[in-house]
Amino acid sequence: MFDAFLRNRAAQAAEPFVPFDPVADYGGYIDGKLRYDGVRSFLTARGIALPEGAATDPPDANTVHGLGNRKNALVLSLIRTKGVDAYDGSVRYVRAAGDAGLGRAVVSASANTRDVLEAAGIADLFEVRIDGVVAAEQHLRGKPAPDTFLAAANALEVDASEAAVFEDALAGVAAGQAGGFGFVVGVDRVGQAEALREHGADVVVQDLAELLE
Repeated sequence: MFDAFLRNRAAQAAEPFVPFDPVADYGGYIDGKLRYDGVRSFLTARGIALPEGAATDPPDANTVHGLGNRKNALVLSLIRTKGVDAYDGSVRYVRAAGDAGLGRAVVSASANTRDVLEAAGIADLFEVRIDGVVAAEQHLRGKPAPDTFLAAANALEVDASEAAVFEDALAGVAAGQAGGFGFVVGVDRVGQAEALREHGADVVVQDLAELLE
C-alpha cells in the first residue's frame, strides 16, 4: 500500500522513489499501533502531510484514513485467500498457560483480530480480547500507551504488577513497561533484540517455546 502511494507521489513530484522498508519502517512506525496511528507515524517520518479524512473514506482517498482503509482491504483479502499461520511455539505456550490456570488475553491494535484468531484456529485460547474495535469503543489510546494492556488486565481481574506482557513490537514492549506490568517479554522475530530491551523488555526470546524449557 505504501509503495504504491509513494511511487505515485514521487512520479507526480519528479522525485526519487524511496520504497517502504518492511523491516525498519514497519518495526519503527507501524507494528503494534492502531491502524491510523501507524499510517500517521510513517507519513510524519517521511515529512508527508495528508488530510486526516474520516473512517468512512474510501480506500482510494489520499488521506490518513483512506490509506489505512486501503491497507485494511489488502489485509482482509490476504486473510481470505492465504489464511493465517500461527507460531507453533507461541500456541504451545499459551495452551500451557491455560493448563496452569492462568488467565490469557490477546491485545492487538488490529480491528481484524477476531478474523485472524478464527482463521488461525486459536480463538478459543483467550478469555479476553482487547483489539482495535474495543479500543475505539472504549476510547483507549494505542501502544506505546499502556491503555489496551491495562484494559486486558482489568478484564482478567488481575493487577498489572502481577501480570506479564508478551510482545514482538517495540511499541508494545514500551506499553508494557509504561503500564507497570510485572514482567515484559520481548519476542524477537526480525533481529531487533537490543531494541526490544531498550524499549523495556525484561527478557528477549526468539520464540515463546523457549520459556517452556
